Amino acid sequence: MNFRQIAKILGALALLESVFLLLCYFAAIYFSEKEQTYFLISFVFALVAGAGGVIYGNSFRPFNPSSNNFGKREGTIIVVSTWIVFSFLGMMPYWLSGNIPSFTNAFFETISGFTTTGSSILTDVEIMPQSILLWRSLTHWIGGLGIIVISLAILPIFGFQGTQLFSAEATGVTKEKIAPKISGTAKRLFAIYIGFTIAQTVLMCCCGMSLFDALCNSFSTVSTGGFSTKNDSIAYWQSPGIEWIVTAFMMLSGINFSLFYFLIKGNFKKFFRDEEMRTYIAILVAATIIVCAWSIPSSASLPDTLRNSLFTVTSLLTTTGFYSVDYSTWEALAFVLLLLTIVGGSASSTSGGLKVIRVLLVFKYCYYEFKRIMHPHAVFPVRYNGKGVKDQTITRMLAYVLGFVIILLIGSAILCLSGLAFDESINAMLSSLTNTGINAGFVETRHAVSLSAIPEFSKCFLCLVMLVGRLELFTVLLIFTPEFWKK
Repeated sequence: MNFRQIAKILGALALLESVFLLLCYFAAIYFSEKEQTYFLISFVFALVAGAGGVIYGNSFRPFNPSSNNFGKREGTIIVVSTWIVFSFLGMMPYWLSGNIPSFTNAFFETISGFTTTGSSILTDVEIMPQSILLWRSLTHWIGGLGIIVISLAILPIFGFQGTQLFSAEATGVTKEKIAPKISGTAKRLFAIYIGFTIAQTVLMCCCGMSLFDALCNSFSTVSTGGFSTKNDSIAYWQSPGIEWIVTAFMMLSGINFSLFYFLIKGNFKKFFRDEEMRTYIAILVAATIIVCAWSIPSSASLPDTLRNSLFTVTSLLTTTGFYSVDYSTWEALAFVLLLLTIVGGSASSTSGGLKVIRVLLVFKYCYYEFKRIMHPHAVFPVRYNGKGVKDQTITRMLAYVLGFVIILLIGSAILCLSGLAFDESINAMLSSLTNTGINAGFVETRHAVSLSAIPEFSKCFLCLVMLVGRLELFTVLLIFTPEFWKK
């Protein structure tokens, strides 16, 4: 195991986080908040830790020819460790300032932000200092596209090919390169990510939202995270214009970001003929029609019903967790809404869930399996975008879906034993594993239960579940297998 290379990269990533902490330090100065002291301390701590890692990683390299060796094991350890290190460093402003005095609660809030889950132990976010709210939303934005992808885009000082990191962190079945080098792919994806953020911020400011609120909510939207600056989420503004803008950018953020690059380059055929994207849109349209049809008899306005239905469906399918109406009372639609969060958005998007491409190909596989039973001598290959899908890929997807179900059941049992009720355990596991956020649950409304009141063990366990869900199960679970550590 190349520990020096691991230390070097983790150090460089800690330096990256120190830059974001410094930005919030300047924000605290601008808002004249006492939190500037705690952001400065956090910045210095991250800076020293990062510099120490880089110095250690670069030491004695001339005498160690294997110091640049970098394989899948190192890549997996770096990716998992990065989210943990970022969360420990990122919780310091909450904890040191006393805004979240509990160490466990501060860590939970931070890892929920970085994994874009959006579950919160805060019962009143509006009393939080603005610099803290900015950092809270920034954790979403940093984790949305992926800490590793962002780092590969703006930290070329690594001095190695980042294929192992990109493969371990990027979500979905396929990791399509849109440039010859991984760093080039990351830069293009990051540019699109920034473009979405700026565009949404400007549009929401035009609709009457303050620049601060627009920026924070844009961070949460394009990352499909769900943290807001208001207790009532997007419903606070009671603005149809803002809701349409948020809906549009949640929808865009749930699409494979690589497709936007091809769209910008003028390759409309690749964008509009992508099976996953078309399936994603079809699910959005079908679910919206179902919700809208159910809501029409009890609604006085069709435009409002359509807007609220589309907003809710998009928020749940992209695992964002924003809300414009209290849909926890829609008991008849609970199963439909639950399925949306499980399916999730597209691969290589910022959304969580199983991903549309997995669900699509598993359904195709089941369909062709029925045909094989009827015609045992016929050959029915599973195709995606006109190309045959390897059996190995199908097996991996089936294993992923099975693993998802097993972890859901075992995790729910563990939460039950820790003191949570059965329905709360299922809700917490589903919301954390799909990175939707417990605030977007179906058993309780976000105001009915405080996550800060659940047992400490449950919160620690859910932190692990959020990380497992964000890194798509196997990346995290792999490090717990004996074979992973064998030479």
